Amino acid sequence: MTAYSSSLLRLLDERGYIHQVTDPGALEALANKEVVSGYIGFDATASSLHVGSLVQIMMLRRMQQAGHRPIVVMGGGTTKVGDPSGKDESRKLLTDEQIDANIASIRRVFERFLRFGDGPTDAILVNNADWLDGLQYIPFLREVGRHFTINRMLTFDSVRLRLDREQPLTFLEFNYMILQGYDFLELSRRVGCRLQLGGSDQWGNIVNGIELGRRIDGTELYGVTTPLITTADGGKMGKTAQGAVWLDAGLLSPYDYWQFWRNVDDADVGRFLKLFTDLSLDEIARLESLEGARINEAKVVLATEATALLHGRDAAEAAARTASETFAGGGAGEDLPTLTAGSAISIMAALTGLGFCGSNGEAKRKIAEGAVRLDDQVVSDAGLTIEVADKPIKLSLGKKKHGLLVR
Repeated sequence: MTAYSSSLLRLLDERGYIHQVTDPGALEALANKEVVSGYIGFDATASSLHVGSLVQIMMLRRMQQAGHRPIVVMGGGTTKVGDPSGKDESRKLLTDEQIDANIASIRRVFERFLRFGDGPTDAILVNNADWLDGLQYIPFLREVGRHFTINRMLTFDSVRLRLDREQPLTFLEFNYMILQGYDFLELSRRVGCRLQLGGSDQWGNIVNGIELGRRIDGTELYGVTTPLITTADGGKMGKTAQGAVWLDAGLLSPYDYWQFWRNVDDADVGRFLKLFTDLSLDEIARLESLEGARINEAKVVLATEATALLHGRDAAEAAARTASETFAGGGAGEDLPTLTAGSAISIMAALTGLGFCGSNGEAKRKIAEGAVRLDDQVVSDAGLTIEVADKPIKLSLGKKKHGLLVR
């Protein structure tokens, strides 16, 4: 661990966010002298971000905690192009109306993690469509395009990997890195932004923006990237067998979000406590030292603290109580996902309706494996019809999935 003198880089480093820094000495000097404005861009491809974006959101939160100004850049312009990084195919093109609706929805997540306002360290949210939509093609190519060489662009992972896999890369997407570099230039001009943060896959794009700012305006800009956040088994953060872990309660309930964190691998607990909660490093060290079955205590703390940041303390504690009642007491907590079943429903429809199984075939296999239970009694008949009275019925799949069937 590098010994940083600024509160900004020290905080990011101590909690495991730093992978690469451009000119750390100069960035340290700047951060020690003044409030630094730093940004991360988020494209609006869906109505919600998922937990794979959470480390970037938390980096902006850390900036504010260290006394600096976070800038959220919504990609109203770049969403129309598509970032080829990590993608095997072109992004679906959205209309302006769809993009605007997604931005409005996503903003609510940032308001959970950041303090917005007019103060020197208050966060701001900007939309890169404000400057990208009005660009004139020929003047843009002459002013900005001449600073990018095809030779170098072909070496970037986002481009090279697509070409190596012989996946089509459109000219539209090829322009993404130019537009992202131009974003940094515009942000430095408009709001005095000096720092771009992002995942390690954005290193090339960040360096492009830094060089563009220096060549065109003579401005010194800086970049910090995070390591690729993977789970202990090497999986991508936020991707599960059940799909994306959304940050919108309308797409994933607070209880299911709590369960996602409760079920992380033992080896991930300490690292995730540093990245995704505000607990002190001393408290995290204590939780990391727990051994054997007591590591579950640390997982409950991780789940509750992470859920509290996104959904509020009340929702987090309600999810924890529900889990405790469901797992320890054999009961059915009120916060479990619920399916309105009417007076009767087939076991197959119940399993698919709650999202426990993706198909009837999968539901049949789970029943044959003895993994399905009604009110803690194993179900063996795939043709079962469940009679639902006034009292909710608890449906379970394995040890971790529980839901309620109500009339």
